[in-house]
Amino acid sequence: MSPRVLRGWVVDFGSGKTRDWRNGAVAVGKDGRIAWVGAYARLPKSYTRFAIDDYGDHLILPGLIDPHIHFPQYRILAAPGKDLLDWLNRFTFPEEARYRSKAHAAKAAELFLDRLAANGTTSTMAFCSVHKACADALFSAAEKRNMALVTGKTMMDRNAPANVLDDAETGGRDSQALIGKWHGKGRLRYAVTPRFAVTSSGAQLAVSGELLKDHPDCLMQTHISESPGEIEFVKQQFPKSNDYTDVYDSFGLLGPTSLFAHAIHLSERECARLSETGSAVLHCPTSNNFLGSGLFRYPHLADQSRPVGVGVATDVGGGTSYSMLQTLG
Repeated sequence: MSPRVLRGWVVDFGSGKTRDWRNGAVAVGKDGRIAWVGAYARLPKSYTRFAIDDYGDHLILPGLIDPHIHFPQYRILAAPGKDLLDWLNRFTFPEEARYRSKAHAAKAAELFLDRLAANGTTSTMAFCSVHKACADALFSAAEKRNMALVTGKTMMDRNAPANVLDDAETGGRDSQALIGKWHGKGRLRYAVTPRFAVTSSGAQLAVSGELLKDHPDCLMQTHISESPGEIEFVKQQFPKSNDYTDVYDSFGLLGPTSLFAHAIHLSERECARLSETGSAVLHCPTSNNFLGSGLFRYPHLADQSRPVGVGVATDVGGGTSYSMLQTLG
């Protein structure tokens, strides 16, 4: 690419503190790398010969990271549901069934990544559907763009329609194949992805734990304590567990590479255990509100006696916007 200067309202928050230049500039070298950032009035002479793209008062900022989003739900953004479980059965599972088609998944992957880019998101951790073709399509599309992407084939073997189910053996085998094919290739990483304890049996959660044990540099993503109905269902499915967190803990799914979406209704014991294991949770404000799941208690999670790491995510399609800025605002 030709070297150039981007002029506009530059915000940089990657250095530990926010730097803000209302009339700022970013100099980009011919290798595409950022060479200099600062106030436009202080632009070094060596960059003044570069072509200038003037964006006025528009923001120029580092790419945003969305750590929890559902690729096969991009067409059902904000579809209404009485609660989480109703929404899954009425809208989500029928839509995700479409991703058994390689052609559909490949076309959708391009559109999905286009929407992320249009909202300033340059890196993401996404759920795929249960179909191996879905994960292959998203990895392939991201590789072509040299995009930093973490994803994985969703594993679910019960409490959903047959066309979006696998089984413990198939889920493990497909995940293993995808890890071998994609994990560590370029900027791609794999996440072991049991959807949540409602739709994964103990056998499948055990397979997930074994995958994580065998591939400790992979990540693990799932959902936890999103809605009261879901929590009650998990109690019925795993009556011997102390709580929702203990279900995952008993299968080796807690740890510093594990991320749990929602985490609205966690007890003190659960927070302490997540903190002890270095696990992190992901706050999804627009989907929590849209589905009436509850209000996230950040002070409860951030208690300095046992702090739990917290990220913020869009959770499209339960979330109502692809924009991380709107989600944060």
